[in-house]
Formats: sequence, structure tokens, C-alpha cells
Amino acid sequence: MTLHILNCGEMRPWFAGWHSGCTALAVERDQGLVLVDCGPGEHDFIRPAASVRLMKRVFGMRDDVEQTAARQIVRLGYRPEDVGHIVMTHLHFDHAGGLADFPRARVHLHRRELEASQRRRSPFDLAYDRADFAHGPDWALYDRPDADWLGLEAIRLPFSPEMYLLPLFGHTRGHCGVALRFSQGWVLQAGDALPIGARFDLTPAWLNRLVLGPHGPRIQRWAQRHPEVRLLTGHLWADGYDPAP
Repeated sequence: MTLHILNCGEMRPWFAGWHSGCTALAVERDQGLVLVDCGPGEHDFIRPAASVRLMKRVFGMRDDVEQTAARQIVRLGYRPEDVGHIVMTHLHFDHAGGLADFPRARVHLHRRELEASQRRRSPFDLAYDRADFAHGPDWALYDRPDADWLGLEAIRLPFSPEMYLLPLFGHTRGHCGVALRFSQGWVLQAGDALPIGARFDLTPAWLNRLVLGPHGPRIQRWAQRHPEVRLLTGHLWADGYDPAP
């Protein structure tokens, strides 16, 4: 089994000297090609909504449609219709815009996250773009933890090898991490529950809690006890991604 760590949206925000990206994982599994998040979609570069244009400008997102997951997996030798399943940490456009490029895929996520995307309550909800879901995705919704994954409350997903949703609510009302077993061990994609590249000292604790939610200190302590798990985040430093195919 092969894991590809794709940068689907290079970013250089004007307010910081950061060079980062938007993470999508392409995983070859028994069920075929599975994505964990899918980055911005082609429509976010070709005909973006006004809120998406604003956020792209604020975060200095490179305007390059070739970075989308759909274009990258073609260069890896797949077709968009080869993606049968997408597992979502959350539905902000920089993680879920690509759903529109994979209309046949089954989309796995927490029920609370779908509800949050439909009922906007805060300024952070501007990052939801209804155009990402206009095609009517085939949702597979989960809401009750039924497993323990290395000491963390988890929901077992119907994949082999094992994959779990980990409720990490805070950045959004239904945000989850995704744990997956692959040939070299375990990966935890913590999404936007953690700072860029899991740099816990990057920004002040109060700001992390406001923007990312309350889980950073707990996951940091957990990661120290589990060095065998590769920890990824929804936004990595530019050199943390695989070379572009």
C-alpha cells in the first residue's frame, strides 16, 4: 500500500512569512484509491465564490489549478473516477472543494460536520462553500464512537487496513482527525486541530484554542507517548509534501 502526501494549495499568507500548503492524502487500499481530504477543487481556481476569493487572497494561495487533487492523481496514473471513497476531516473549502471533482465518490465524515456546513453560525463558517456539495455527494455519516485507538476515542471506518475517525471538535463543530494504518505503520492526520506541521509553538496558545480548538495540548502529550505514529496536519510546511507528480 502506498501513501501520497499531496500539496493541493500552496500558500504564502501576507501576515506571516510562512510557506505552506493544503494537505490531501491519496492512499492505495484494498478498496482502491481512497483520499483523506481533497483540497480546493478546480472550481475554486476557475470560478471561485466571493468568500473563497477573499480567503485565497488573505492566505496567499497560489492560483494554480494543476495543484488540485484531481489533476495530481491523473499524473499519478489514476482517473478521478478511480477514487471510490473520500474521508473528510471537515468541510472547509480548502479541504473539501475537491469533492466536486470526484462526484462518484462516497464521502465519509461526522454527522455534526455536515450539519455545521448547512447551518452557518460564526465568521469561520464563511470557509464553507456550498458549491462544493452542489452535486449531491453520497454521504456516509458517523456520529457514535465505537472504538479505542491508542487511547483516543474513535469511530471505526469500513476499510481494510484499519482506518478511524477521531472526534476533535473545535475548529469546526464536527471536525475529526483520521487515523490510518499503512505499510510503514500508523498515520494520524489531525487536520486543522493542530497548527501547521504540528509546530505547537508557532502561534500563541490562546490563538490556537480560538482558531483550532482545544485539542492541541492533549494531542501533543499523546504524540510524545506514541512516537511510532506519524503525525500530519491539514496544512504542512511546503517541504513536508511529496514532490509534485
